[in-house]
Amino acid sequence: MNLIDARQSALVLVDYQRRLMPAIHDGAQVLAQAVRLADIARELGLRVLGTEQNPAGLGPNEDAIRERCEKTLAKMHFDACADGLVPLLQAPPNTPVRDIVVAGCEAHVCLLQTALGLLRAGLNVWVVAQASGSRAAESHALAMQRLRQAGAGIVSVEMVAFEWLRSCEHARFKPVLKLLKVPLGCA
Repeated sequence: MNLIDARQSALVLVDYQRRLMPAIHDGAQVLAQAVRLADIARELGLRVLGTEQNPAGLGPNEDAIRERCEKTLAKMHFDACADGLVPLLQAPPNTPVRDIVVAGCEAHVCLLQTALGLLRAGLNVWVVAQASGSRAAESHALAMQRLRQAGAGIVSVEMVAFEWLRSCEHARFKPVLKLLKVPLGCA
């Protein structure tokens, strides 16, 4: 796999819903990493999209996620692609994307199925493990293993940030570095 290309990237944040997050193993850390990731993407001018699984039943995403997403796709399928995610990612006037960075909950259900759908659509998929969660740590680990076997790259927030930047000479290097240095929970 190549490096993640910021010029052809988008970030998808899957189902960080208020009613779900208290049940997620290390949910506060998962959410904080997702917020950090979204802030970095926005600092670099990248699209940030969210999804919500059955929002009538599970409620909306956490405010910290919702306010960072340019659009949130309500869905009933576990795979957001079945509810229109790929056309939303490719819709004009946006530049077509090739590299999708994705994180979310639950890692072994909606995140997994959405990432597999993105792979089936022919996109490069990069799953941010530390910004993804499940109720059980074992379920998260199994999801990451299966996604890796399916061809997704398993990455960290810092790996994504520095691949998007490519160089310390990038015009947004210092603001992104500052976001990476803020202790989690203090953003």
